[in-house]
Amino acid sequence: MAQRRSSLGFLGMFGRSGDLRQLDAALRGADLHPALVPEGVKLTLVNLMKDRWSDEPPPQAYPDAARLFSYCVAGPEAFERSQGLQQRQEVERRIEDAVEAGDSFDAQIVLMTLHAKLINAEVVERYGLGAD
Repeated sequence: MAQRRSSLGFLGMFGRSGDLRQLDAALRGADLHPALVPEGVKLTLVNLMKDRWSDEPPPQAYPDAARLFSYCVAGPEAFERSQGLQQRQEVERRIEDAVEAGDSFDAQIVLMTLHAKLINAEVVERYGLGAD
């Protein structure tokens, strides 16, 4: 089966693909305005999701990925103010697991955020992140 491609749209003539619209909505839900995220980063995130799931990513995958991404961008305090302590602790556990695993879906999201230079300095320091 041919895999569906993501589309940014073109001159208002063609619409954004459904996966990018879902990601934009999930980013808003994670208190990160989609306009603050470069389109290339959003495309990369959607492609990571497509690589992770052989079929279409399940609907819950978008909010889960957006929360992790939002934490990495906003930092712990800002994330907690918008999402609450429980969500902050859940995302921090995911990052700890990702750092330990080294190569996981969550680790790829954290690394992409680091390479895109969107990651919060406190997150880098807290988890000892670096790109070689």
